[in-house]
Parts: sequence; C-alpha cells; structure tokens
Amino acid sequence: MNAHLMARRAYAQSNTSTRTDRAIEYDLIARVTHRIKSAAEAGPRSYPALVAALHDNRKLWTTLAVDVADQGNKLPQELRAQIFYLCEFVQHHTAKVLSRKAKLAPLIEVNRAILAGLNTRPVPAAGPSAQSAARPETTSMVPLR
Repeated sequence: MNAHLMARRAYAQSNTSTRTDRAIEYDLIARVTHRIKSAAEAGPRSYPALVAALHDNRKLWTTLAVDVADQGNKLPQELRAQIFYLCEFVQHHTAKVLSRKAKLAPLIEVNRAILAGLNTRPVPAAGPSAQSAARPETTSMVPLR
C-alpha cells in the first residue's frame, strides 16, 4: 500500500467521524431524493430504479419514525410528532404512487422541506450572526438520538 492511499484512507476515516448526525441525515435524504427525482425524470424504462428509490425512502422515513418515537430522543415533542406524522404520510403516499393513484411530487417536496430545515442553523441567544444558514457539516442540532 502506498503512502498516498494510506493518507486518503486515514483522512476519509477522520472526515467521517467528524460529521454531525444532522449532516449525515441531510446526506441520506438528499441522496434518496436525488435518486427518486432522477428515476422519475428518466421515464418508464427506469421504473425499477424508481421503485428501489421509493423503497429506500420508505426505509429512511421508517428509521426516522422509530428514532423520534424513542423516549430518549432529545428533539422537542412537537417536532417529534410532526416527523412521525410525515413518516405516516410518506408511507401512505408511496403506496398510492406505486399503484399509480398519486403523483410523486409531494414525496419530493416533503424531503426537500426536511433538507431545508436541516440546512439551517439555529440563531444563537446573542442574536443573529452572519452564518445563520450554514452548511449541515458545520451546524449544531440536537441529534435524532
């Protein structure tokens, strides 16, 4: 193994360990949303890819629902309830989309709204700062767990 490869691996491990829960959530939701949108735009021949992306989206939302249902979750109760409701909506609406009884757009809109929320930074108690909309890697949020 050469030094360059060893350095890349070491940096990748360090980079991964410094990511916040919020950044990881953002990345996962962004990836699945992109996959859904790309498969939908590719047309009928990409239906298997769309089904796979929708399945992964359902798994993601199920994971979020399980997490916010946990009594140890530190998010405010109202936010936890809203996330749980969104999971129920995603599950139900995905079934409608797969049976061709509903449009795909609401699922993408829900994910984009969550991405927008994850991409904001809470305003410090001292007042607004110039970094009020930081990238998720540099934000601080109570993790889902």
